[in-house]
Amino acid sequence: MDLQDVEHNGYYPIVDPVVVEGVVRNSADVLELSMTMTSDLDVVCDRCTKEFTLVVREPYQVYLAEEVQNEDAENIVVLQDGCVDLEEMARTVFILNLDSKILCSEDCKGLCHQCGADLNLSGCTCKKVTDPRMAALAKLLDK
Repeated sequence: MDLQDVEHNGYYPIVDPVVVEGVVRNSADVLELSMTMTSDLDVVCDRCTKEFTLVVREPYQVYLAEEVQNEDAENIVVLQDGCVDLEEMARTVFILNLDSKILCSEDCKGLCHQCGADLNLSGCTCKKVTDPRMAALAKLLDK
């Protein structure tokens, strides 16, 4: 599935096709669709701006039905004339499940807000700036 036209956080990270594999099982007249979508994304870390490749593997499971008795039922897709557009379903699920915040690692320290140094590589030499509204309290801590 080609999703190169999908913008995410100002970038177009999906450069490789998304591989969709799935199976439909008929069990006691209940259709169960299980699929997995996999792709490598070229992304930029939201904290340190490092470019890296993120492997995304998104499983999805849903039941297919001609009609729904209970309107509150979850994970049920109603078939239209006995059919469902699997490509549109996979596209929607994959895009909606992309993380809104992308990090190169969970413990990424990001960039120094003053000098822009990558705090993952080394500490910065910036002097901590005290909020002028807290200057009186900072003097108490010095004592």
